Amino acid sequence: MGFGWKHYDLCWIILLLFCRGAAAQISYSVSEEVDKGSVVGSLAKDLNVNARDLERRNLNIVSAYSKNYFKANFRTGELYVDQRLDREELCPNALKCALNIEAILSDPMVLHRIEVVVNDINDNAPVFAERSHFVNISESSPSGERFLLPLALDADTGSNSVKTYKLETNEYFSLDVQSGEGNGISADLVLVKALDREKQAFISLILTAIDGGKPPKTGTLQINVNVLDVNDNTPSFSQTLYKARVNENAAAGSAIIQLTAVDSDEGDNGKLTYSFVKRANLNPSDVFQMNAETGEITVKGRLDHETQAAYDIHVQATDRGALPRRANAKLLIEVADVNDNAPEIIVTSLLNPVKEDAEMGSVVALVTVSDKDGGKNGLTKCQLAGPVPFKLTSNYKNYYSLVVDGPLDREENSFYNVTIIATDEGSPVLSSSVRVSVHVSDVNDNAPRFNEPSVNFYVAENCPVGASIGSVIASDPDINDNARLSYSLLDHKKTIQIPSVLRINSDTGEIVSLQSFDFEKLKTFQFKVQATDSGVPPLSSNVTVKVFILDENDNSPEILAPYSELGSVNSENIPYSAEAGYFVAKIRAVDADSGYNALLSYHLSEPKGNNLFRIGTSSGEIRTKRRMSDNDLKTHPLVVLVSDNGEPSLSATVSIDVVVVESSADIQTQFRHVTMKEENFSDLNLYLLIAIVAVSSIFLLSLVTLIAVRCHRTDSDFSRYSPPMITTHPDGSWSYSKSTQQYDVCFSSDTLKSDVVVFPAPFPPVDAELISINGGDTFTRTQTLPTKEKVSLIAHLVSSCFDASYKSRCMSDILF
Repeated sequence: MGFGWKHYDLCWIILLLFCRGAAAQISYSVSEEVDKGSVVGSLAKDLNVNARDLERRNLNIVSAYSKNYFKANFRTGELYVDQRLDREELCPNALKCALNIEAILSDPMVLHRIEVVVNDINDNAPVFAERSHFVNISESSPSGERFLLPLALDADTGSNSVKTYKLETNEYFSLDVQSGEGNGISADLVLVKALDREKQAFISLILTAIDGGKPPKTGTLQINVNVLDVNDNTPSFSQTLYKARVNENAAAGSAIIQLTAVDSDEGDNGKLTYSFVKRANLNPSDVFQMNAETGEITVKGRLDHETQAAYDIHVQATDRGALPRRANAKLLIEVADVNDNAPEIIVTSLLNPVKEDAEMGSVVALVTVSDKDGGKNGLTKCQLAGPVPFKLTSNYKNYYSLVVDGPLDREENSFYNVTIIATDEGSPVLSSSVRVSVHVSDVNDNAPRFNEPSVNFYVAENCPVGASIGSVIASDPDINDNARLSYSLLDHKKTIQIPSVLRINSDTGEIVSLQSFDFEKLKTFQFKVQATDSGVPPLSSNVTVKVFILDENDNSPEILAPYSELGSVNSENIPYSAEAGYFVAKIRAVDADSGYNALLSYHLSEPKGNNLFRIGTSSGEIRTKRRMSDNDLKTHPLVVLVSDNGEPSLSATVSIDVVVVESSADIQTQFRHVTMKEENFSDLNLYLLIAIVAVSSIFLLSLVTLIAVRCHRTDSDFSRYSPPMITTHPDGSWSYSKSTQQYDVCFSSDTLKSDVVVFPAPFPPVDAELISINGGDTFTRTQTLPTKEKVSLIAHLVSSCFDASYKSRCMSDILF
């Protein structure tokens, strides 16, 4: 019976930063069967550690046995016995009984190996395998003839084992005690006086076995001697001691040795039979087989050098006489070791899983390698297979530590299958391997990541409160809490209070509005969203969110002066002699919306049958279609409908009464009054006009210079915006779009009522194009002008206000 290694789990986890290995082995000795609590030795002294520090450094006594036989007293620093020690149970048939334990100290981590030798005490008496033993002795046996006696067994070892035998006093026999090579002390019964069967046919003796204990213990055996009749020649072996050697892997039936004995008698008294002598607990016939006729010994059972390296066997040759006589000899068979045992690997995990930020040298597991073979066959070496961020460091003999030897990254490898290979130095070389799964635990070493540094969201104005604007999503390669993200808003600029305008779902990243937006007040804004994980410490990253408000058609066109005065009667006079195309009036209107929603068209709502007037769809100019006739009315009430291009379309109306007069001298219009004022133009007004022109020229020169500089910048400066767009109308109007604003600039080709009207446009559409109206009042796309043409066009448009042909009037309505 023996103790094997046992896999066991430590109830605590040791974080070992550096494993330096034990400097030396500490040895103690203790007697078996001592009381629990008996002190074995002073750990604090031998470990050179203050006893008060043992508990702080978490001293732990570790062993591979089924029981914890020893414990440490943290108060005194002593190692004491905690379980019953029975040497015969712990180390049967062993001369030396040593228990190997390990003392582990933390902070810093130190490993000490301790050997405790369990000393034997005389707690077992010698015992014979049988209560009585029968010996047949011929009466003709000569004095000095020896008879082998059974051996006594003593579970104790060393000085407490059987040391001598004592025979009860008698006149025929004496006892010869010998020291055997394999099985200790043996005794032979020696005939000292010739037997006479006629006087005494049966002799009873008591054999006493005495051990070396103090006081000694004894065991007895009754010897019954049967005195036989004469067979006066005893067989004789050629040698008193035979030696043989056999490999432990020898097959059954392999010959070991041939024994030879002779008998001088004739007939059956000279024919010999060979046999084994069973002694104590060893029965040679279980392992070997002897040919009774020839004395040849062969292998019968399985041999194992690791179990028993040698056999001390007694053989006898017996004749076949009526009163058989026998001779005894000793046979020593040595079992030669062969490399038939692969190394055994035992792994004790200390740190699993391992944090991915574990430092170099952190101990993951303890590795123990053993080989049952002896000599060179039992020498082993251990190594790791394949490239892994771990290595083995030797602690003591066949004890190793598996430590971290490289950087760990859970996002690349969450676990490693570490293969440990142990090989011996026998021939052939044998090896074994064990796979250890090392899991890598996550630490918060990755900040959340957004796919893009900025995102754009488009939201229509007047959107309902609580409407979703969009969602931002970040990813984190970590796991569990380290990858659990929360989102929050960060103000990018203080122009608006982002928390009062938007709210973000901290779990999903969905952004919802807390109020409606008005494109006419706010066209775009931006802010930052921060994604933060739940790790310790938390990591975060930001993304810039740009929100563009999309214009909706929520503003109706507004009629400009002079026809916008509430309660006024709008009327225009035309002469009866007016030709077709005669200019009557020009309706001007603006729309607070932008883009297509601010692109206005003009229409007349005339009574049935009235086809005297027409209006420019894009210019708003009312002209006559034909000459007057006598059948025409003198007063023509006109209703002008101004509609935008939104969806749905919004509109405004204005009423104008056109009065037909007989002579052009009777026409009194607003513009003629202006002309009259020009005729009475004073010197003061002239000076004011010169000053205005000078200031305007300086401003215009600065504006043209700024535009020229911006146009010579790289294309990247304009990459976020659409290129400027120019639209030319057949009636002389232009449309211009630049950067984030688009303007419609309209000029009339004739009459004193020509104006410059600039309309704001929405944020530039994706295709950066405008809709223009051609001569047939249909919609066509426009083209982008080169930069130089764009600059010259703007200069021309502004300078046109000061051209002599418009000296009487130049009105610009610019809405931003």
